[in-house]
Amino acid sequence: MRKLSIVHTESSTGWGGQEIRILTEIKGFLARGHRVTLVCPPNAELSQIAYQDGIDVATPAIDRKNLTGLSAMRAWLSQNLPAYDAINTHSSTDSWVTALALATMPRSRPVVRTRHVSTAVNRSVATRWLYQRATRHIVTTGEALRQQLHRDNGYPLQSMTSVPTGIDLNRFKPLSRETCRTALGLSANSNLIGIVATLRDWKGHSYLFEAMAKLAARYPQWQLLVIGDGPYEPTLRAKVATLGLQSGVQFVGRQQNIPEWLNALDLFVLPSYGDEGVPQAIIQAMACGLPVISTPIGSIPEAVVDKVTGILVTPRDSKALAQAIENLITTPELRSRFSKGGQVHVREKFALEQMLDRMETVFHKVVQAN
Repeated sequence: MRKLSIVHTESSTGWGGQEIRILTEIKGFLARGHRVTLVCPPNAELSQIAYQDGIDVATPAIDRKNLTGLSAMRAWLSQNLPAYDAINTHSSTDSWVTALALATMPRSRPVVRTRHVSTAVNRSVATRWLYQRATRHIVTTGEALRQQLHRDNGYPLQSMTSVPTGIDLNRFKPLSRETCRTALGLSANSNLIGIVATLRDWKGHSYLFEAMAKLAARYPQWQLLVIGDGPYEPTLRAKVATLGLQSGVQFVGRQQNIPEWLNALDLFVLPSYGDEGVPQAIIQAMACGLPVISTPIGSIPEAVVDKVTGILVTPRDSKALAQAIENLITTPELRSRFSKGGQVHVREKFALEQMLDRMETVFHKVVQAN
């Protein structure tokens, strides 16, 4: 297949799994010899990290769904569009300003829209135009998201492809727990539960804290590491204080060496109740050999197969969450079974090369049809 020139647009200024996937995909395409440019706002954390990684970054002011954003996107496209084969949009704002800009231009390029989350898409005429006319193909990060758009919005299945996020299995793999804990300054004697997520309310940290409070008296040696940062941190710290868990919960902030932190854990929990695709932290944890507890939200069940690679519990139910944690605390053989099953499942479904292969196929298909 010939080498492609791709533009990725992202209007988000924050940082999370969506931005990490975009960055990972861009790096993977560059390594395969494709040309890729990232277009995002100048104040986006993604633009700063991508620039540091040597990625070609353009920074028009596209963080608002207004005339300024539209004008900025149109100006950039007017100067640069002929050099590219396709555009991949990711969030609502950049998808709209890109689509409207292209609609006013004499030249165009096929647009691929990646849907990372399971948030409902409205059924308005304008939104249908965006997804079915202005967009050549939709990529979802899980099959459940693809089926949701077909069921709730009537989008034809053939206009959509599920491409699960892939991770680098040379980086995310089992390592020595003792070595990782020593390097991170963690106790060798404690049992550690961990959550890796941006500190937002819908990631379910509060319910995890409540579950830990129910278990603290019986299992005082089991501690919780909260890995990540975000806008909800003050609220979460106050919750920990209210529950009297200061000695059992440690906030360690955002970390770069996630494989080492995951390998220091005994158990991974992400009780999200928001509009998820497949959170990368879940598949990263599974790749590192951790048993996982999560919720049946979005496409999470495509990674956490209940009773095979982990346990799924009802969202916002701290009692059920505590029972699941206790089940794994008291059953080491179950933790071992989920650990092995999770590693196999990730190798089969969530390898980085599989994601890159599938995205290449999507781009070649839309470019050839243009």
